[in-house]
Amino acid sequence: MVHWISENINLFLEIIAVALGIAYVVLIAKNKVSGWIFGTIGSLVSILLFIRIKLYAEAVLYAYYVYAGIQGFILWKQQEDTAVTYKGNLKFHSIKMLIGISLSFCLYFLLSKIFPDAARPLIDSFTTIFSFIATYLTIKKYIENWIYWIIVDGLTVYLYFSRDLYIYAGLMVAYTIIALFGYLEWRKLKVIAK
Repeated sequence: MVHWISENINLFLEIIAVALGIAYVVLIAKNKVSGWIFGTIGSLVSILLFIRIKLYAEAVLYAYYVYAGIQGFILWKQQEDTAVTYKGNLKFHSIKMLIGISLSFCLYFLLSKIFPDAARPLIDSFTTIFSFIATYLTIKKYIENWIYWIIVDGLTVYLYFSRDLYIYAGLMVAYTIIALFGYLEWRKLKVIAK
């Protein structure tokens, strides 16, 4: 068994991270604070894997997920009600999009210079930056986070598939479906407009 694990360490890490990731997103879609614990542990495992396969922006993203998981757990734990927020302001989302696009191109150029062996640096940068934004929206319980996740997860399917991470690609397909479910579930909760 130890020999098999050492020869297939990337697969082993991928399976563990995917199982924890599914638990995370399902629990968050159901508005459960315990989801942040699974997400944090799964992110730690993912960091190791992404460094091993040279998806450096993804490793940075998952380091942020560790931080966000701790912050999300603390903030959600403090909230006694199940209210979510609707931030339907076009200006708010336009600014997020402009910042996201600008930072994505900055990260792309940075990755290309620092890590010339980086795999798919442009799409890796876009999915990374917009995942930061979507995570922030999730922590704040903005219902629109699920729309961002549907788009990001859909693009990430291609990124992972192109790096032979078939289990992670499958996870992103599942995340895309769960994000739709999360959006529909959160619409049933008490919603506060901001």
